[in-house]
This record gives sequence, structure tokens and C-alpha cells, in this order.
Amino acid sequence: MHRTIQFKDNSAKLLGSSKELRRPGEGEKLWIDLQDWSEAELAALEKEFGFHPLAMQECVRQNERAKLDDYDDYLFIVTHSISLDGNGRRGVLTSEIDMFLGKDYLVTVHRNPVDVIDEVIKRVEAEHTHATHGMDFVLYLIFDELVDATFPIIDKISDQLEDVEASILKRLEPWQLRELLRIKRLLISIRRVLSPERDVLAMMLRRDDDRIDERTALYFREVYDHVVRSYEQIDVERDLLGNAMDAHMSMNANRSTVIMKQLTILASIFLPLSFMTGFFGQNFSALPFDSKSLFYVELAACVAVPVGMFYWFRRSGWL
Repeated sequence: MHRTIQFKDNSAKLLGSSKELRRPGEGEKLWIDLQDWSEAELAALEKEFGFHPLAMQECVRQNERAKLDDYDDYLFIVTHSISLDGNGRRGVLTSEIDMFLGKDYLVTVHRNPVDVIDEVIKRVEAEHTHATHGMDFVLYLIFDELVDATFPIIDKISDQLEDVEASILKRLEPWQLRELLRIKRLLISIRRVLSPERDVLAMMLRRDDDRIDERTALYFREVYDHVVRSYEQIDVERDLLGNAMDAHMSMNANRSTVIMKQLTILASIFLPLSFMTGFFGQNFSALPFDSKSLFYVELAACVAVPVGMFYWFRRSGWL
């Protein structure tokens, strides 16, 4: 399925998916969006626009990293949209978007529906001022929506991290460490997407390309700043995550130390009792101190020794 948006006479019009794939005519600019494409559509696209086979292979193969390639007549750009699967419980979902930017056309290719593309199409149709700009400005709108969509995701992950930190301070639970590791995987997945995307935007800003107008380059600079800010925010969340994991480990080790100290004190108290009961409980007729009068002394010692040791431990600050 493909959608074609025509820019002509300072207006934008959605032509629909019934039109054939074609190059823009005189006095018009086209944005062609291919969603859930077929091999026949890709072949028609390659034939009509003369796209390089390597670029078409990238569309089929699905690249995991954002990239920018210059094919003289057009720029081939790979980027990704980010969303949380099950509020982040099942990880991060990424959808690849392959884009071909020419002087008077923009072609976007993606397998799955992308909310960002739909939002940009609505913006372009609603705000006719966008039609006065070139296809590079539509490319900016897509990048702007992609980058801005990462901020709510990072904020949601930050809220989840704060909840886990609060629960750690209240009481240690086994699930807390699993949650921290899950959040760590989410941050790494998002960082893996943003890092090459930041490089792609930096390359676009450094290039002196006639397909990107100087006025539009200012907008791309803003998008680059947003990517850097989101990247830095992820680094901050990773530091907070590391602190939370250190706090969990420290509190867990401290609790284990307290338990071991309590068990050691308990064993120390019962050690003399075990000796006395074991020694005087031997079944020998000529046992030393074998008299009825000493029985009460032994009984008193069994009470006095643990009480005295408990008092000594308490006074020494061990309890």
C-alpha cells in the first residue's frame, strides 16, 4: 500500500493509494509513502526513480542502525521509530523507516504502520504553509516527530525507576533487581537507536547539500539539539539506575551482614551451654563434681552465662 501527497500551488493534497508510482511532474513535488509494501511496489519504485539496488536491498534487509548514503541524485537515509512494548514490560519496539530525498520528491518506505508518518501527513494537509517549503522540510518534520516521541518514553522509564528506588528504600524484595535489569535493557535499546541517529543528523548539518535548504538546516540543527538532549537524559537515567543498583546491592549485603552477626552471636551464646550440658551429661559414675548440691550451681550457670554474654554483647555495641 502506498500514499502519495502532492505539493502544488502552495497546497498539499493526499492523492491516495490508487495512483501509480510516478516521478513528480512539472511544477509539483511528491511525497510517496510505502507501507506494508510488496516486492512489485519496490520493483516499480526502483524502476521509476532509478534507485540504486544496494539502497533497495537495505529496504528489504532492514538495517538495525541509522545511516546516511549519498547517491548523487538523492540521499538515502535509514532511521527508526521507538515505542514501548507493553509499557516497557516486553522491551522496546523499533520500526525502520527508509527515506529517499531528492530535489522535488521524498519517498518513505516502512513495513509496519508508523504513527509519526501519519501525524506528519495530517500536519502537512492541515497547515498549508508546509507546502511552500521543499521536501527537505517534510524530512525535518519526520525527524522532529521521531525525536520528540522519545521524550515521553524516557520520562515513563524514569517514573518506573523512581518507583523501584522508593520500594528499595522501604523494603528489599527479589523483584526489584529484575526490574532494574529490565529498565537497564530498555535504556540500552533506546541508546542504541539514538546514537547512530545523532550521527546521521550531524552528517546532514556538516554537508553542503543543495537538497537541504539553508533555512531548513536551521530546523535540523534544532532536531540535533533535541537528540543530544535525549541522549544526555538517557545517560542521566543510566547513572541513576547504577546508583539504585548499588543501593540495592549495599542494602542486601548489609542485611546479610546483620543476619550473619545475629547468627554468630546466637551460636556464641549457646557454645558454653553446649559444653556444660555435654560435659556434665556424660554417663560416668566417677564424674568430677558429681554431687546433688552442684546441680543447682550448674543450672544457675546455664542461666547466668547466656544472660552475662548477652549483657556483654549489648554493652559492646554488637547488638
